[in-house]
Amino acid sequence: MSVPFIHQTDLFRPHMDPDDHWDLATVYALAAAGHIDLKGILIDTPPDTKRDPDVLAVAQMNHITGLSVPCVVGSALPMRSRRDTQAEAPPPDRRGVEFLLSLMRESSSPVVISIAGSCRDVALAANTAPELFERGCAAIYLNAGYGSNEIEDSWELEYNVRLNRAAFAALFDVPCPVYWLPCFEDMRRGSVQEWGTCWRFRQREILNEVSPVLQRYFAFMLGRVEQSGWLGFLRREDVSSILREKHEDFRNMWCTAGFLHAAGRTVTSEGEVVTLGQGRENQVYTFEPIEITCDASGVTRWRPDAGSSGRYIFHLCGREHYQDAMTSVLKSLLSTLGAGAF
Repeated sequence: MSVPFIHQTDLFRPHMDPDDHWDLATVYALAAAGHIDLKGILIDTPPDTKRDPDVLAVAQMNHITGLSVPCVVGSALPMRSRRDTQAEAPPPDRRGVEFLLSLMRESSSPVVISIAGSCRDVALAANTAPELFERGCAAIYLNAGYGSNEIEDSWELEYNVRLNRAAFAALFDVPCPVYWLPCFEDMRRGSVQEWGTCWRFRQREILNEVSPVLQRYFAFMLGRVEQSGWLGFLRREDVSSILREKHEDFRNMWCTAGFLHAAGRTVTSEGEVVTLGQGRENQVYTFEPIEITCDASGVTRWRPDAGSSGRYIFHLCGREHYQDAMTSVLKSLLSTLGAGAF
């Protein structure tokens, strides 16, 4: 059976960072291949009035894949403490929480939740119904923070943590397994680090290899197109001028390893996707058991703990192969989308 999967994201139009649209295409590719059962998309409320939640990108992905995945927009109200439930919040600000809890209650098996934006709505849902998370959440994949144990007072905390520090801290209290994927180890060294997920590729390496309709999906986002005609754009004949402008751009990515692990898969140093447990000696990354604390300001401290069965950290063990391997995997996944469409 494919894994019931909920994707939380800060997916906006116009985008703040295009990695969110690449991530959306990735989870749809995994769903279309039957590796996950994509139950829903939860989009953050944008941080300013210049942007909207990108429900158009979700509509495009549903159309390209033939899926019918629902999406909702989460709370605009910051959590006041790590125990906050926002029980008295207006209905629009409770919609994300109710959506999550409803999907979990209706699922015939425990769900996986991937967090690729603010932790707010998942933390609120867990505080509202901790017993449901204990029995109904197989794992949370948390893409946020720094993996370093030497965070200095002068550091600005990682972006997803800063969105709502109390919410980030609350995720480490949830009574279910948490797979923590720090975005960086720290901000003093290069992007590819032992305890951070960040990797990058040049966009043409993948854009040139995907179907025409998926190229239009990316052009609709990369070109910051704000028209409402999402379906008409997917049928547009020529988007080459937009893509030419963006082909040479590097794209930073963070969440791909977590998506694959949630689907029961991992990546070898040769860029091959294998079932978890296969190619163990050749994996480019692993998840290591840890003991971890997180204070109210969002600062984490952790140590290895072989006896832990509930908290894990991403560990890059094939640094020299990581970016090439992940680029190969992403290219392979996305090349399956939209073949023969239109």
